[in-house]
Amino acid sequence: MKVTVIHGQSHKGSTYHIAHSLAEKLNGKTTEIFLPKDFDRFCAGCTACFSRSEKKCPHYEKLSPITEAIDNADVLILASPVYVYHATGAMKALLDHYGWRWMVHRPEEKMFSKQAVCISTAAGAGMKSTGRDMADSAFWWGVAKIYTYGVAVAAVSWDHVSRQKKRRIDKKLSALAKKILKKQKNIKPSLKTKLFFSVMRQVQKRGWNEADTIYWKEKGWTERKRPWK
Repeated sequence: MKVTVIHGQSHKGSTYHIAHSLAEKLNGKTTEIFLPKDFDRFCAGCTACFSRSEKKCPHYEKLSPITEAIDNADVLILASPVYVYHATGAMKALLDHYGWRWMVHRPEEKMFSKQAVCISTAAGAGMKSTGRDMADSAFWWGVAKIYTYGVAVAAVSWDHVSRQKKRRIDKKLSALAKKILKKQKNIKPSLKTKLFFSVMRQVQKRGWNEADTIYWKEKGWTERKRPWK
């Protein structure tokens, strides 16, 4: 199993330790990406990725290794501490660059056979909205199965998280890893994902953006083919 972890921060705090621990429990080959160290660009809003090609993005070359790591993974782990009730700016900036991959545009078919975990931590609150920031992108990418795990660690550093809290987190992560490993044998998109894909298919059949229309036709998705078995 290949696991790609995208950390929404470069320091190794509570969010890092939880995400890293889950990756270890999955017992696979892990690639870790730290933001903004490994990608520090903001979307320019030029729309070139939508109207022409993702290769026309001014940050395409810097983004490519991350895209490759995402595509090669069986499981994606998106992890962000809560910053003002949302994901970090670095995480948001990265996700902004993948708008062209949403189902309404040019989704990558490999996404429909992947699992993703969206992890968020805070001293107190905001985990739900932060997890949603990441889960929204994972869903619109077409990821087959998405889990969210948010936890209030009641501390500002991993060293100050209580032993009892760490034991509860470890137990939760073990259960989650077991679920992911079991599910990996039979990954299929949810009914919701298939429904939204069907709606996007009708949009593409009518045609509204040339780059997207060509992509869908080449994939055969406007006919009988689907990005899942």
